[in-house]
Amino acid sequence: MLSLIVFLPIIAGLIILAVPSSQKQIIRIVSLLAAIGQGVLAFLIWRGYDPSIPGITAGPGGSAFGSFQFVEKLSWININLGALGSMNIDYFLGVDGISVTMVILTALVSAIGVLSSWTIQKQVKGYFILYNLLATAMMGCFVALDFFLFYVFWELMLLPMYFLIGIWGGPNREYAAIKFFLYTLFGSVFMLLVMIGLYFSVTDPVTGNHTFSLVAMATQSNFNVAGAIFAPENHGWRLIAFIVLFIGFAIKVPMFPFHTWLPDAHVEAPTPISVILAGVLLKLGTYGMMRINFPLFPEVFQASMYVIGIFGAINIIYGAFCALAQQDLKKMVAYSSISHMGYVLLGLAAGNSEGMLGALYQMFNHGTITAMLFLLVGVIYDRAHTRQIDKFGGLSSYMPRYAAVVTIAWFASLGLPGLSGFISEAFVFVGAFSSVTTRPIAIVSVLGIVFGAAYLLWSLQRMFLGKRKPDAAYDLEVDAEGHEHIHFHDWKGKLDLDARELVMLVPLAVITIALGIYPMPVIGMLTSSINKLVQVLSPVVLTSLN
Repeated sequence: MLSLIVFLPIIAGLIILAVPSSQKQIIRIVSLLAAIGQGVLAFLIWRGYDPSIPGITAGPGGSAFGSFQFVEKLSWININLGALGSMNIDYFLGVDGISVTMVILTALVSAIGVLSSWTIQKQVKGYFILYNLLATAMMGCFVALDFFLFYVFWELMLLPMYFLIGIWGGPNREYAAIKFFLYTLFGSVFMLLVMIGLYFSVTDPVTGNHTFSLVAMATQSNFNVAGAIFAPENHGWRLIAFIVLFIGFAIKVPMFPFHTWLPDAHVEAPTPISVILAGVLLKLGTYGMMRINFPLFPEVFQASMYVIGIFGAINIIYGAFCALAQQDLKKMVAYSSISHMGYVLLGLAAGNSEGMLGALYQMFNHGTITAMLFLLVGVIYDRAHTRQIDKFGGLSSYMPRYAAVVTIAWFASLGLPGLSGFISEAFVFVGAFSSVTTRPIAIVSVLGIVFGAAYLLWSLQRMFLGKRKPDAAYDLEVDAEGHEHIHFHDWKGKLDLDARELVMLVPLAVITIALGIYPMPVIGMLTSSINKLVQVLSPVVLTSLN
């Protein structure tokens, strides 16, 4: 089932290759069917997943499969290196509570992205082939349990995202695409070196061979190769490996000061790619920390919690301040995304069950809320051909459905009780306040909520309340009966949300409200895996770095 959910978009891409470029509607429908198929498979995985089984890693002497579910393991590459032994790389897939939520999020956001791409007219065939390749790469990262396989999917994301921004983006698309590519590639190159070092430092408990298995690597007793670079006694090299991996994942988050690629990428990317970027790709950074970075080097994580918390607080407050200063609506949402990913870092830094549970739940909620925000930005840009906040005013009178969905999305983003963003942020702060290490940082980070409310409510007031501004992006007409009507410059379509836009936005709004009232469908899947992760990280099983 995992192989099918990963490679279904690739199958759709191969079908699209055989479809003539002139058949744009068929190309769109094939991509939508693949996305719906992924959604159905994600639902079946959710229904079949047993949350009572913990699953971050097998304990000492445990099986090579740990307690992951829907496991698929096949020998992929097996090379005899003579005196050096053999190189064994497995096609190893599986999910636990940490990854199954991200699988569901990826399937949901990918389907929404296809609907959002319906209006793409430029090189439709090439666009959807790249889009489906990106969907496969994202899903593959969340289910891969072999580090080599994870790295293949991780790098595979670079190619389609680079072209999707560089060809279908805005006026400065080439600059934004190259900046994204270089930042991500920088982190990936060093990640490759660490991955190779880990391979020669770890042995599989069953076969005794070197392995890329993340399950084996996360079991500290498997670091038993005498003289290996990342052996337990090599504290300096383990610290370097942790930092290198952390930077690679922090770039994707993005964490300050590696964040500068994100606003440019968002502003220049077409709406569907911004949705994918904010909804899924950013989560791969914090997911990589939880799946690889922290469990492989738990003693370094323990020593680094305060520093990670500091960077989380910087993201929260700095991102909120930058958002407050923006006039471009899309750039404001981009900086808001940086701020809210800071809550994830803060929850991870707490190192306890509450904080990590809040961090993972925030990853899921941020994916749905931010996807909705970027879709809404795309809707207004399609009509007005501008994203300048000061060019609007009084829109709630003329676009009531649009104003209603914006209100839900923005209040969820600022953490209003009753909406999903509140639950995850509350867990993050409970965890951060419970930890002596992160308590002072949490006190400062609370200011991010205040600043978040400031930029969101101020923007809401300027765009939707009051009256139309004299230099607004739309014209005002008064009919013979004295009723006011507006129409956007060069916009011939329906003023308020149309059927396609409602299909994209309403499910996300319903999820945001439903998970704010009753979060257990997601939290219930996370708890056992999070508890197991905290158990691995909390008792430092290796000697202190000192």
